[in-house]
Amino acid sequence: MIEISDRAREMVWSAEQYLESVFRRVDAVEMAAQQRVLEAFWTERVSARHFAPTTGYGYDDIGRDTLDRVFARAMQAQKALVRPQFVNGTHALFTALAGLVEPGDVILSITGEPYDTLLEAIGTRGDAPNSLKRMGVSFRAVELTENGDIDLAAIARERTDGVRVVYAQRSRGYAWREAISVSQMEQAFALFKERFPEVVILVDNCYGEFVESSEPTAHGADLIAGSLIKNPGGGLAPTGGYVAGAAEWVDRIAQRMTVPGMGAEVGSYAGDYRLFYQGLFLAPHVTAQCVKGAALFARVFEQLGLLTMPRCDSFRSDIIQAVQFPDADSLVAFCRSIQKAAPVDSFVSPEPWDMPGYEDQVVMAAGAFVQGATTELSADGPIRAPYTAYLQGALTYAHARIAAMLACDELLKR
Repeated sequence: MIEISDRAREMVWSAEQYLESVFRRVDAVEMAAQQRVLEAFWTERVSARHFAPTTGYGYDDIGRDTLDRVFARAMQAQKALVRPQFVNGTHALFTALAGLVEPGDVILSITGEPYDTLLEAIGTRGDAPNSLKRMGVSFRAVELTENGDIDLAAIARERTDGVRVVYAQRSRGYAWREAISVSQMEQAFALFKERFPEVVILVDNCYGEFVESSEPTAHGADLIAGSLIKNPGGGLAPTGGYVAGAAEWVDRIAQRMTVPGMGAEVGSYAGDYRLFYQGLFLAPHVTAQCVKGAALFARVFEQLGLLTMPRCDSFRSDIIQAVQFPDADSLVAFCRSIQKAAPVDSFVSPEPWDMPGYEDQVVMAAGAFVQGATTELSADGPIRAPYTAYLQGALTYAHARIAAMLACDELLKR
């Protein structure tokens, strides 16, 4: 039986009353996104035949090709490459970057250093074979301002020699900052298109899909990329990733993903495409549940006197909620409380470990039906000061509410 104290229940109920206007705002975004997704299904005349698996080369795979078109419309893009063969969002991003650049080119990030898992792939950390650095591609970054905004003044001063790709990371990664909104991106992209007319603008869209009423592709981005076990998979996609945007660049990236000369024309899937379609259909609603859950946790944390980012009533551009703890033990204890609230592996006690692709040990609570699916309730953080947990997900708001109560009780004990 779930034991929850009266005080924890009262704190969560109080938080919900405070957040009524925030929840209405989230509902409005969900409605806009759901309409766009539904219209994509209607326009492409999706039917049961599109769910059938394929084998071998995958020539004329109607399920795969229709999914690409539905996804492109939902993401406000000309074309999309949606594939279960992408092992995660980092793979989709690396494939996109590698497909766009050639030796001597420069990738310029306008949101500082990318997420930890991309550093070795780019080559700014370590010396991995086949990194972009080893392939003759350079990387440099424009840091965000002290307020966490894109530094337009610094961008205006950037030299233009050799820049092939402008890269922007929408979400915060393991950084104490707000996610970058699509309106902020639009300003920066307009400035870049004026100064660098030949560059390709690529956005790491992980954790951000359907959080705002439109995607970066509607605000000047040439490409977006991300993971299907995050927002756009709706909690159902079992694996995969995507790249979406201008047809010219998606076609080029497809040549890098498979084989030059074959591109998106090959690649079968012996599983069932239904989960990808159904997950995309559910994605606006599931994302809204995640956003509401994040706001609830933020309000509860704030009532407990902890630092949160973003604040509970802030406008959001991703599903992640960050909270700072006074020490490593408190961070680990919080993640354990989230694990206890999970439907899967609730009996497991998370421990910090050397997670591949990360510089510091990471503690991760992830009792999910799909391994690593961050639309399902999870929390993680690197064991380094300031000791910050990054919470995301909840397929249903009711689950987030119960987890918030359990986490509240754990923190009250401490």
